[in-house]
Amino acid sequence: MIRSLPLALLALLATIAAAAPAPAPQPATAAAVAAPAAAPVPAPPAVTARAYILVDHFSGRVLAAERADDRAEPASLTKLMTAYVVFKALQEGRLKLTDEVTISEHAWRAEGSRTFVQVGTQIPVDILIKGMIVQSGNDATIALAERVGGTEAAFAQMMNEYARRLGMKGSNFENSDGLPAPNHYTTARDMATLADALIREFPQYYPLFSLREFQWNNIRQGNRNTLLGKDPSVDGLKTGHTDSAGYCLATSALRSGMRLVSVVMGSPSEKARADASAALLSYGYTFFETLRLKAAHDTVLKPRVYKSAAEFAAVGVPYDVYATVARGQGASLHSSARLSHEPLLAPLSAGQNVGELAVADGSGQVIARVPLVALAAVPQGGLWTRVVDGIALWFH
Repeated sequence: MIRSLPLALLALLATIAAAAPAPAPQPATAAAVAAPAAAPVPAPPAVTARAYILVDHFSGRVLAAERADDRAEPASLTKLMTAYVVFKALQEGRLKLTDEVTISEHAWRAEGSRTFVQVGTQIPVDILIKGMIVQSGNDATIALAERVGGTEAAFAQMMNEYARRLGMKGSNFENSDGLPAPNHYTTARDMATLADALIREFPQYYPLFSLREFQWNNIRQGNRNTLLGKDPSVDGLKTGHTDSAGYCLATSALRSGMRLVSVVMGSPSEKARADASAALLSYGYTFFETLRLKAAHDTVLKPRVYKSAAEFAAVGVPYDVYATVARGQGASLHSSARLSHEPLLAPLSAGQNVGELAVADGSGQVIARVPLVALAAVPQGGLWTRVVDGIALWFH
């Protein structure tokens, strides 16, 4: 088609393109604002535990950790993984809260903590979930596993597959309740990853982890997480204990929009695990702050898109962007955006990755990288637009 155009017109278009080439989009940079020197951040508190980790839920930054990748027995923290699989089944319509579950002899004979369900009876899923989370009932947990997986062994395979998808590289589950088994293990880091996933993916079910007690069949059952009654910002998640695992606790708290997750493994007592978790949370909230830098779908760049119906397109972040820094140092953060390929050519699909946003602290260290995507589809323009832009690209 180009060859059929008059030579004079081609020359004119070439002249225009050469005289006024489209400027390449420059990286968008939010300049750092001068900030006072950061107050010193002390080392994390000494806590009584074999392993621990403290993570900001929104930014993912690890604020404190000790032996966080060491293999450990999860005890009843296992039930967080069981809850994840059950919530997935509810979310996908394979299970309903009102479904009646027949209690098998295997579930009824479960050792350890119990919800006191009787063999052959039918119990609603809703009650069994509360029995698992609040009372940590092994019988209720196994009943749920059998309902979702057919057998507890098959359910354990589902647990391991979901753990793999979540990136829990240091975990393997042999059962649903957390009783000791030769190849049943996790890490503090993996438990924090799982806690983050439960909070993020199941906001409709997460409030179950803050229940301090529930009553069923004239039996009042209390939550063993003593921090729920001591710290109003704590709203989950789960306790665990066996003789070999020690006392474990996965905790989440929300204060002034900042959510922290702590995991303590292998403390010597209930009080020690609660004190350790409280100390870690206090450390995180005292010395760090988390800021939302960009909201999901915020426009960051509006670059030229060649051969498109519209000359420019909005490019932005696909999700909220957070950063966690030493308290008082938020003003020193700065960001820069760049395109992966230039020039951009239509068509672009909505959500297509076209670049990256980098966030750096006052020292220049990059603390977050976020993809930049096309915020809306960018279709190709008409024939004339494609021809003209094609010529302009010769001179880009």
